[in-house]
Amino acid sequence: MKVFLVAGEASGDRLGAALMAGLRELRPDVTFAGVGGALMQKQGLSSLFPMAELSVMGIAEVLPKYPHLRRRMIETAEAVLAASPDVLITIDSPDFCLRVAERVRRTRRVRTVHYVAPSVWAWRPKRAIRMARHVDQVLALLPFEPPYMEAAGMRCDFVGHPVVAEAIASPEAAAELRAELGGGPVVLALPGSRRSEVTRLAPVFGAALRQVSRHHPDLRVLLPAAPGLETLVEYLSRDWPATRIVPSEEVARKNAAFRAADVALAASGTVSLELAAAGTPMVVAYDMSWLSWQIMSRMARIDTVTLVNLITDERIVPEFLGPACRPDGVAGALLQLLVHPSDQLDALEQTMRALGRDGPPPGLRAAAAVLDGLAVAG
Repeated sequence: MKVFLVAGEASGDRLGAALMAGLRELRPDVTFAGVGGALMQKQGLSSLFPMAELSVMGIAEVLPKYPHLRRRMIETAEAVLAASPDVLITIDSPDFCLRVAERVRRTRRVRTVHYVAPSVWAWRPKRAIRMARHVDQVLALLPFEPPYMEAAGMRCDFVGHPVVAEAIASPEAAAELRAELGGGPVVLALPGSRRSEVTRLAPVFGAALRQVSRHHPDLRVLLPAAPGLETLVEYLSRDWPATRIVPSEEVARKNAAFRAADVALAASGTVSLELAAAGTPMVVAYDMSWLSWQIMSRMARIDTVTLVNLITDERIVPEFLGPACRPDGVAGALLQLLVHPSDQLDALEQTMRALGRDGPPPGLRAAAAVLDGLAVAG
């Protein structure tokens, strides 16, 4: 059995590696070709070219590299056709991956599976219809996504979110960190993983935390730094109350921080699921440029961006987005949450169950779905 995989960024590399391990467990005769990173290569993939060439985000960054990216897209599609695989699996990175699938489909009908459903439930719903022209099956990370894909004519399998397979700190590790910090409430601050996010959100987070510290003079703040942003994070948090930065390379300490905190103040994104896995209640705050907010708020089809709220269909996690992302409101929500942290615990538990925590690993479920799709298609 021959499988051609295409991943374009680190998150896709992790998904691809777990999927490959699952396929090998279910079909020991499987062979792999395609494009992937270090984790997929450890599973036996010889990458057509370095995956890092595809890890480009933002219009300003993509435009000057577009000719090279297009050449790589054509090269990848031609490699698919030359390999004649039983299935082509594209993983996230839709701007690149779905162009590869479309180009392949113009020449030959190779069964195509796309791993990670586009968020058509949030915005741009017509993407699913366009995608269905050259994708047969979608592997979804979120339990409410299959109906959107199926309505466009594709098979869609919910295979679980990778967060359920990630390691969380032990109670002992969390207790050790708490003891190190001393008494008082602990807030975990997560202002984003991109330089632009951290630069925009850190001043709001800092001002809100200073307000909280007036009510809790013994407040402690844990601030994990994203890779490459340690110096920036240290500078922007220099006037925050009692803040301890967790370097990006100290993964075990970061995991302990997630579990040791009483509450978290986080930028919107999948970090809310990491907090749910750790059982840490949260307040979400996010801001963007005025123009981006005007565009996004008009295009959005949902009234919340926090995945815990979407999965549970509750609005239990407070959000402060766009113009509402201001210190006073954020501080008030944190103070309220410190008084009643248990209010969110049921929703966090429900979220993790819905994401497949108690079932088989997502990579194995994804592999089984791919093989079942092939069997049904004949």
